[in-house]
Amino acid sequence: MITGLRIATVLQMILNIGLVCLGIILIIFLGKETYHLGEVLLHTDAESSTYLLIEGIVNYFLYFEFIALIVKYFQSGYHFPLRYFVYISITAIIRLIIVDHKNSLDTLYYSAAILILVFTLWLANSNRLKRE
Repeated sequence: MITGLRIATVLQMILNIGLVCLGIILIIFLGKETYHLGEVLLHTDAESSTYLLIEGIVNYFLYFEFIALIVKYFQSGYHFPLRYFVYISITAIIRLIIVDHKNSLDTLYYSAAILILVFTLWLANSNRLKRE
């Protein structure tokens, strides 16, 4: 008879293997993004290359933050800290503002979402909610 503890252990192992595979894939994409940033730096068109460089840097940070989240998961005893999800969310919204800034009302909504996330981050780092 399989007990609940064994099922939890098997599911934890599946999650760990999946996260390691995801980490490897993210490292590959991080390498591709590094190569892309190098190409953009060597490109001669100043106006479009500046835009592509900023977008590439934000993408680079997104990959890096996801890898850091996976590493932190294993370091903190199989627990995802809330702060890292908020960091990733803020970076993703900033990337969205950089890429899609045609509608000023949408940009205002994105900025309000960032403000809410920063408030959430402040709340999560307060002494009442801090677990680490």
